[in-house]
Amino acid sequence: MKCNKSILFVLTICISFILAACQGLIKKPEKTVYPQKAITMIVPYGAGGTTDLTGRQLAIQMGKHLGNKMVVVNQGGVSGSIGAKTVLDATPDGYTVLFTADSLGTQRVMGISEMSYDDFSPIIVAVNDPKVIVVNKTSKYESLTDLISDIKARPGKVKMSHTGPGGSGHVQKLIYDKLGLDIADTAYPGGSDCIVAVLGNQVDFTNSNYSTVTGYLESGDMRLLAVSATYRLDKYPDVPTLAEVIPEAEKYLDTPFTPLSLVVNKNVPEEIKSILREAALKAVQEKEWEDYVTKNSLEKLYEKYTDEETAKEFYAKWESLVSWLIYDAGAAKYSPEKFGIPRP
Repeated sequence: MKCNKSILFVLTICISFILAACQGLIKKPEKTVYPQKAITMIVPYGAGGTTDLTGRQLAIQMGKHLGNKMVVVNQGGVSGSIGAKTVLDATPDGYTVLFTADSLGTQRVMGISEMSYDDFSPIIVAVNDPKVIVVNKTSKYESLTDLISDIKARPGKVKMSHTGPGGSGHVQKLIYDKLGLDIADTAYPGGSDCIVAVLGNQVDFTNSNYSTVTGYLESGDMRLLAVSATYRLDKYPDVPTLAEVIPEAEKYLDTPFTPLSLVVNKNVPEEIKSILREAALKAVQEKEWEDYVTKNSLEKLYEKYTDEETAKEFYAKWESLVSWLIYDAGAAKYSPEKFGIPRP
């Protein structure tokens, strides 16, 4: 019996040593670190536009802080809905993200898609590309006052180009309607076509994104009459805002009309969203980003909407204002009420 106990004791010690050795050899699986590969940034519009160029700049700067690059892919069509759907259909693992303009806020009421900002989580509300009022260098309008006076004197005769119902240029036209200014508006396929229409004297003026006309302003081919906002541009401190000339416009112009945002499928894990937000906040501190923003007079929305809560509040306010403007003008397919969007 004593011998059996000794043998049992020795066996127990041996087994303990074996188990300890095995535990040392078998390592616990390490936690996956994100990102382990390149991230695809979908820009749901064509190459060369403001959203595309800004998205590319942000992608470069974020790549520095993510340890993996962001690859920009343009997937335009149907007011940005095709690219947005690609992001929603992708596996929600943070490797497919969306850099978009404002079209997510109007797709439902326009009957384009069933998507909205609610389907996504904001990573960063990046910038606003200010809307500006420009004319041909040979235009008879030397100032915004000249333009407004002629619109009042010849209702329905002064021509303006825009990119079609629901677009930011069309929204500007609807604001003019609210201010009692009767303008003859003509829709064109894209922003560059609207500019060509001004340069070719097919229309009298257009409300363009500032970044798309900087070259024409610098060359003298276009004249800047006003900024369709409540603040002046640093580069053109003598050019007034529409709100200065028509004070009633201020309540409409306080909202950035061309917000550019980085968003992801709302089902992406929170830890991945946090990593992306941290990288985005570091990216906008980079000198190259600062230089790009300054050069194009972009409004730094990331300084106003600093977290997910304020970003979502901004989207809701934007969607309410613009959706009802479009619907009241008869340009929307559905009432905002259908989607629970309150009047502003």
